[in-house]
Amino acid sequence: MASDLTTARWLRRVDRTEGPIYLAILRALETAIGEGELQPGEQLPPQRTVAGVLGVDFTTVTRAYSAARARGLVEGAVGRGTFVAGRTDDDEVGMIDLSMNLPPPPKGLNFAALLKETARSVLERTDAQALMAYHPGAGSIAQRSAGATWLAPCLGEVSPDRMLLAPGAQSVLAAILDMTMRRGDALIVEPLTYPGVRAIAAHRGLRLLACPVDAEGFKPEDLARLCAEQDPKAIYCIPTLQNPTATTMGLERRREIARVARTAGVPIIEDDAYGRLPTAPLPALASLAPDLTWYVATTSKCLSPGLRTAFVAAPSAAAARDLSEALRAISLMTSPLTAAIATAWIREGAAERLLAAIRTEAAERQAIARAILPQATGQADGIHLWLDLPDHWPGERLREVAHRRGLSLVTADAFAAGPNHRNGLRISLGGPPKQSVLTLALQGVAAILAARPDDRRLVV
Repeated sequence: MASDLTTARWLRRVDRTEGPIYLAILRALETAIGEGELQPGEQLPPQRTVAGVLGVDFTTVTRAYSAARARGLVEGAVGRGTFVAGRTDDDEVGMIDLSMNLPPPPKGLNFAALLKETARSVLERTDAQALMAYHPGAGSIAQRSAGATWLAPCLGEVSPDRMLLAPGAQSVLAAILDMTMRRGDALIVEPLTYPGVRAIAAHRGLRLLACPVDAEGFKPEDLARLCAEQDPKAIYCIPTLQNPTATTMGLERRREIARVARTAGVPIIEDDAYGRLPTAPLPALASLAPDLTWYVATTSKCLSPGLRTAFVAAPSAAAARDLSEALRAISLMTSPLTAAIATAWIREGAAERLLAAIRTEAAERQAIARAILPQATGQADGIHLWLDLPDHWPGERLREVAHRRGLSLVTADAFAAGPNHRNGLRISLGGPPKQSVLTLALQGVAAILAARPDDRRLVV
């Protein structure tokens, strides 16, 4: 009995206040699986144990377990009990994640085979002991040159001595803000901005100044006013496929923003996580004001987050050396193996093939999204879209209802730089493994939004 009670800890999640108790048990089980409290293959407590713990009829628990089996959350084995279902290539159980921005599976390309082949090739031609030793924090000349090649469509030609290799964009942004700002300093951002920068600013005691935007990003006159009145130490923005609103700053607007920053003498931190996704990328701000801009481009959104690799173009070779030292204090170095894989992919052309396959899949997923949620805004070459919400759908309530329906969503409050912001929802299209799963998830979102938050049918 003690062992059964240990495996029944998830039952504390059962909320008896809404709907039939069997649905409350089902929702608690679904949440525990979705959040990782219950892992694939883990055995659930016997139904009689659950009935005893909750003080309900045995038939109520049987109904809940049967509903969970019908949803693919659990599977039974005669004489052995009930187990959390495992994930397979053909089925996704538990929560469907529309909250995490990931590149979708590449269309027509076997990613696992490519990764295995490259890793094997790297290990065959490199001494394993040397590969797994400490490496220069800024990356080798070969790695920095590969970064310059990869970013050339956005940046043009960049000298490798201005380039750095880094373990992901988050550590780079933290290091740059450490170098350029002190507690209490002001950082200009978009009204809805990357949550990672919000977290860094909160931890470092920085002030976020939300600059008004339109369909192309910062309004130049408002940016100039903030620079003149607030003495900001930097301007942070995402000009291409902005996170979360999916807008892209046009070329003339980029020139205007570069002129404002140069006139004010305020450096730009350009987060170009999505810059390589468009087939014809616009020139980066860093190509218009190279001596004023810190350019950060992770591979997480256009190749794979597992690479944990970002490339940085600093305003000068001296600035690159300073950033290398700052990064060393934070993260020491990039993983040598994943850096070697990313470099090999770029140098051998595999990165471009992978990117093309991701673009194809992303375009198909955007088409699916436009058909189901025509009111959402996005671009065919992006991996997320934005949906403005009516005032009667507060973000917290929407997330709660969606969670009960097996959907993980992220709303505007996660991105807000200030109290008065748009009420909306960022929908990430790359997480579901198949288009059919994405379609079901988007149809679920549409069904939720078609109802009112107080509709009792939403709890089912």
